[in-house]
Amino acid sequence: MGVRNIGVMLIQVVSELNAHPIEGAVIQIFNKREPATVIESLITDISGRTPEVELSAPPVEYSLEPAQLQPYTEYIIVVTAEGYQTVVINSAHVLPLIKSIQPVKMPPLVSGGNNMIVITIDPNYLAGTYTPKVYEDEVKEYAEGDNAKPVVIPEFITVHNAIPGNITARNYKVEYVSYIKSVVSSVIYATWPEEAILAYILVAISFSLNRIYTNWYPNRGYNFDITSTVAFDQKWFYGRNIFNNISLAVDNIFLNYLSRPGIIQPILTQTCRGELATCPNMMSLWQSKSLGASGFSAIEILRYFYGDTIYINTSNIIEGVDMLWPGTDLTLGSTGVEVQHVQNQLIIISDVYKAMTIPEVDGTYGQATAAAVSDFQEIFNLPVSGTVDFATWYKISRVYRRLTRTSGNEENI
Repeated sequence: MGVRNIGVMLIQVVSELNAHPIEGAVIQIFNKREPATVIESLITDISGRTPEVELSAPPVEYSLEPAQLQPYTEYIIVVTAEGYQTVVINSAHVLPLIKSIQPVKMPPLVSGGNNMIVITIDPNYLAGTYTPKVYEDEVKEYAEGDNAKPVVIPEFITVHNAIPGNITARNYKVEYVSYIKSVVSSVIYATWPEEAILAYILVAISFSLNRIYTNWYPNRGYNFDITSTVAFDQKWFYGRNIFNNISLAVDNIFLNYLSRPGIIQPILTQTCRGELATCPNMMSLWQSKSLGASGFSAIEILRYFYGDTIYINTSNIIEGVDMLWPGTDLTLGSTGVEVQHVQNQLIIISDVYKAMTIPEVDGTYGQATAAAVSDFQEIFNLPVSGTVDFATWYKISRVYRRLTRTSGNEENI
């Protein structure tokens, strides 16, 4: 029997006001080619999640080689809930063999308005027609002497949703980790070899951190950190669906970036599509996929394009984090301030996500804490183990921060 051309999607719905889950939201899914026919109707549970649904997709081969045929199927998603504006996603991209999560943030109803928000998602970078990136120096003019600042992993990044000079375009304040997931999901295909995906994640992270570290746009009079345009920066779409394997990979390496010896600032690692020709000093995305399929590791792929001096660096200075991951997993029998720190955060989260077990708050990792962690992992699309590993530690921290501040127009996953 051949491989089924099926992708999996679930939708997670929260209030834009406070990031609380919305139970009972009604979701209708339409194939964009047949927009008059509802193919799935779903209702969110107490955690704001729908059941996973299988959706048809093209053959996986379409996303593994440059082709004229679109490698994903587009679906229109319409979300309604009492007291909230209708949200329309036009459209979610479904790849075969891959699970994706569609986050939806619902604004409250407003009097006198049309009370409908339409979020338009354009083609993936490799499938669309975009102005190519013009090469820039990978290291920017910046004083890196004794007083050079350290590299900080930001809590947020402000994205200008157009070219820099378009003053009418909107700025979005986005959780940094969510931004990276959106960029990677928008630029490459989640069906690619794991090492090729990891290589591009590191490229996207390093590029983003260079823009922030050097204050590239603020120093030029702009009120944002980066744009959503490929010609200047990296492709990004507000409100798009995120592929779960990409999400998990970013959760595990978001503290990493690319460096060269003697240079503090993250390297401005640039890319091109590379279907027909290579691009000097940039990573050819299609060639990186081929190298990954040939058995190259992520660092080998990166050194193939950027040279042997490139290496993976790490920052442990993280905005919005009260306590760093202790370096070892927390599991049954663990004790100490790190356990109590997680328990304190889980108590707050479980007060909002009622399906979660309420943990102990005594500094000892008991059965209730393990159950609460398992529940959290299931709700937030992590491997369910009941153990607090690196990815779980920082996702608990991000969700806790999300629920204890005003949400605004941020995008989170």
